[in-house]
Amino acid sequence: MSFYRPGSASALILPAIFFYLVSGVQMLTVTPDPNTTINISSSAQNQGCQVCTGSGSSQLCSTSLLLTRPIPVSVTFTCPKPQGVFSVEILQYIEMKTSSFSGLIIQKDSGSQSLLDFQRRFTWTVNATLTPSFGFDFNATGLRQIHPSVSCPDHHTYTLWSAPNVLVGKFCRFGPISRAQFLNLGIFSLDVPAGQRVQQDNFSLFVGEIISSTKVSLTLPIGNSSSELLSPNYPNSFSSDDVMEWSFMVPAKHTTAVTLHSVTQPKCVRKTAAVEYTFLRRAGLVYRLDEPQPGKIPGSFSMVLRNCEMDETLSSSGLTLNVMVSVSSDQVLCNVDLHEDPKLSLHVINVSPDPRCTIQMNSVSMRNVTVTSKAELLFQGCRPEDVQVTADGVVDCSVSNCSGKEVDLFVPKLSPCLPSPLTSVTWTLIPSPNGAVALFSPAGPLSQALPKQPCNDSLVIKVDEEGGSNVGHFCHQGAIKKVLVHSKVVVTLMSTTPGEELRTNYQPVLQISFEKSLSENYIFYVSPSKDTTFLVGTPGWPAGMKSYSTVSWIVSFPSKMDAQLMFPTLDQPECTNGHTSISVQRFNSPEEDYSRTEEEVADNQITVSESFYLNMSNCMVNSKDFRVVTQITLQKSISRYLIIILAVVAALLVIFIILLVVICQIVRKKKKKESNPAVAVYNSGDTNFRQQHNGLSDTCPDSDSHTYASIDDSLVYYHLLEKGKKMGLYKESDTLQTFTRHVDAQKPLGSKDSSSENVSSRFSSVQDRPLPDQPPGHTHALVDNEIYQSGSQRRGVV
Repeated sequence: MSFYRPGSASALILPAIFFYLVSGVQMLTVTPDPNTTINISSSAQNQGCQVCTGSGSSQLCSTSLLLTRPIPVSVTFTCPKPQGVFSVEILQYIEMKTSSFSGLIIQKDSGSQSLLDFQRRFTWTVNATLTPSFGFDFNATGLRQIHPSVSCPDHHTYTLWSAPNVLVGKFCRFGPISRAQFLNLGIFSLDVPAGQRVQQDNFSLFVGEIISSTKVSLTLPIGNSSSELLSPNYPNSFSSDDVMEWSFMVPAKHTTAVTLHSVTQPKCVRKTAAVEYTFLRRAGLVYRLDEPQPGKIPGSFSMVLRNCEMDETLSSSGLTLNVMVSVSSDQVLCNVDLHEDPKLSLHVINVSPDPRCTIQMNSVSMRNVTVTSKAELLFQGCRPEDVQVTADGVVDCSVSNCSGKEVDLFVPKLSPCLPSPLTSVTWTLIPSPNGAVALFSPAGPLSQALPKQPCNDSLVIKVDEEGGSNVGHFCHQGAIKKVLVHSKVVVTLMSTTPGEELRTNYQPVLQISFEKSLSENYIFYVSPSKDTTFLVGTPGWPAGMKSYSTVSWIVSFPSKMDAQLMFPTLDQPECTNGHTSISVQRFNSPEEDYSRTEEEVADNQITVSESFYLNMSNCMVNSKDFRVVTQITLQKSISRYLIIILAVVAALLVIFIILLVVICQIVRKKKKKESNPAVAVYNSGDTNFRQQHNGLSDTCPDSDSHTYASIDDSLVYYHLLEKGKKMGLYKESDTLQTFTRHVDAQKPLGSKDSSSENVSSRFSSVQDRPLPDQPPGHTHALVDNEIYQSGSQRRGVV
């Protein structure tokens, strides 16, 4: 969008906006143009997402941002998808200070993909306090008024305000409204939804004559037509004591009828609400709102709606109404010339049962008229709904060699004198034997119309193949760059709303070429955009594919991206011969990455890291249909090196956990072993030996673990050695020292002579033998054992 004033150095260009992602947060750089303000604001349903400028400690965040200076500004959003929360408004203020002022509003898209993701409004506010009046000229395309709840077929909705709080109306392109004039202030805006490209157009600004109120001018076409107008502020009340004027330019020999519908009367304090008609060279007529309006107005005229001074303290509905303006002619002479489209024929059909509606071509009356070059048509007593207008053409390459030749397909521009608009254009494209037809759009890739992917355009392209089988319905602004069909093709261009006038800015609408051969029945070349979801359906959708037919989608996308495939709709048939097949294969891969038949369960999601082929083939169908809708989402791929690093880290973590468990088990076993008492013929500490056999528990009475295979003689006859010492048979050094009840753990048991060392060595073999767990309460020391009793004690026992 820009505003251009003749004589200025350059036009204002849409602000440059660049997007990039940092750590999952969207960032953009915005450069407003001079005299342009950019307002980024959030909706009422904002759940905490903010827009920020600056960085670090100087960062400022809010739910809205206003940029006025023509310098680059880095803007950050705190949510990953701000397009669903924020809208962008680009405002330009125009000051008209002289009566010679003239300018041009250039409606043009910047082409920035990032800006397209936001819902946008382009607003021009014009202030003309020093001129009698000013106006917007829409003669290039014209506008037509719509109800506020209705959307335009091309999703370009225009709004006019005569003051910040006075709505003139909402409008779509292509209609009889040619101008809108204002006194001092006027606001003109264009709303486009997210993802919608702005269609290029121009509107002029002009200085007008003296007027007493806002004025809208209409230029009515030749022939029979109807136009609907709404009172200002509709569906709310027209302002109290306000005036609105409509001016109608009517063709010669035509009459106009005005009717009012859905009228609500205001409660007036002063004056009376009324409609005043002014005719050329005739006195004006005033009609109340509740009485019939003029039915046969000859020539051009103006209509002024005057509201009374309403009692606004009451809860009345105020003044609202619909105005229907119908122009007609008993006889309409229309000259049709198709010399610019020699391949086309025009068909005009009388569909009215009323015999008063007649059509003549070159003075010959007929109900069905076909025009191939030039003709003079006369319509007598026919209304718009009585006549149907279509066109068709043929491009035949079955005989001549058309290989590689491109042919443009247009929507023909017909004379507005026809009583009904053109509703469809059909092209029959005939390739050479075994050849194929290629379709592509010079205006950008196509999109297939599917239940969850409707067309956002005023034009629908219906593609059928020989025999009437449907290939699909397509529209602009998609990801399909080319469609190839291995048969004769019939292409029909029609309006999104059946029966409405076929309007389009795409010229040509399609380009075609002819291929010598094709390996599949259908091939689609697809190039999806980043971070978008795109749907493709099998040929014939919503019906199934023909038996034994094949289709291939050649999906191309940049490197460092991943394509995620899902099948939200997958219906398999019952086959009498063969199998259905769904396969995915990368361009440079000799093997398929994915393959399934009707007998196998399809994966929920498939991720492909490179450009690939998506191939499908049908079997001989017995019952049911083979039909598939594939969802393709293109996202930035995760680095393969990062995947390898994460895998290595995960493996090392697993190994560390295993080693930790093993070490813990070893430590536990070691601690348990060290906690068990050592077994020997003496106690190295204060531990008391139990009374039972070698301290063994009674829980093992049948075990012989307490039985020694042999006992050294020195142990068995220790009491004799003690007795021999007393009798003087042995020296002190020749005997072992008597064990005491409590032995110092640091002191050796015997003397330091050789005999003591020999005895100690005999004990060493059993010193480390473990003892079983012992029941508590047994505190008899080892010296009380029979082996260590003195002779007198032992005899007492005996």
